[in-house]
Amino acid sequence: MRGLVLAAAAMIAAAASPAVAQDAVRLHAAGSLRQAMTELGGAFERATGTKVTAAFGASGLLRERLAGGEASDVFASANMQHPQALAAAGRAGPVALFARNKLCALARPGLDVSSAALLDRMLDPAVKLGTSTPRADPSGDYAWELFRRAERVRPGSFSRLEAKALQLTGGPNSPVPPEGRSVYAAAIRSGSADLFLAYCNVSQVARAEWPELRIVDVPPELAVGADYGIAVLRGASTNGGDFAMFVLSPEGQRILARNGFDAPGLPLSGESR
Repeated sequence: MRGLVLAAAAMIAAAASPAVAQDAVRLHAAGSLRQAMTELGGAFERATGTKVTAAFGASGLLRERLAGGEASDVFASANMQHPQALAAAGRAGPVALFARNKLCALARPGLDVSSAALLDRMLDPAVKLGTSTPRADPSGDYAWELFRRAERVRPGSFSRLEAKALQLTGGPNSPVPPEGRSVYAAAIRSGSADLFLAYCNVSQVARAEWPELRIVDVPPELAVGADYGIAVLRGASTNGGDFAMFVLSPEGQRILARNGFDAPGLPLSGESR
């Protein structure tokens, strides 16, 4: 896997154009990457002297902005499809898998729920189930994939879950939480949701803000993984390509792992280096 990541890094570098070292890297990245990319940007600046300026948001909405011509050097998405769409349109270079994530359930204090009983609670009419917005935000797409898996486990579940799911985040008109606060914790604290399907890493951030929240693992029969893709935009400076390669480097992958992601570029235990 690490060899594939290094090969992808070489392809990414080929998409960049010459630039002076002082040019800041313009990054568009999924909201679930906020902490990791902030740390990556700081490490990159210390190593190279080049700043990284970031815009975070739902990957689908960011793709629309980039497709419309908004200037950027690097796009880091919570799925592979959005950067691949830009690549297919000639707006971006090759897309590399740089991180993996998965869905967890974030539960309000006092809600009686376990991994084994998660589907029961999700289907319970008295439980308000929050999700992100499909198509605009991959987290919502992954939630709908979980609903499809629930249908295979318990026929009839998909239509019930789709009908009751509250699309509270990730859409163009979704409320914005206070600066520096978790949107998922805010949704549960306000009473908008009792249970929220969200990435495991952002669930950890929400619980750090509100320790009484519970993180419930999704059972294996419902589990959904998330592949994250990174691409350099056409016409980006070499600094953009350098930053993408830094994300794919062992140091960058270690930073992602510290922030709760699966890092495909790190060697497996016992693998020769």
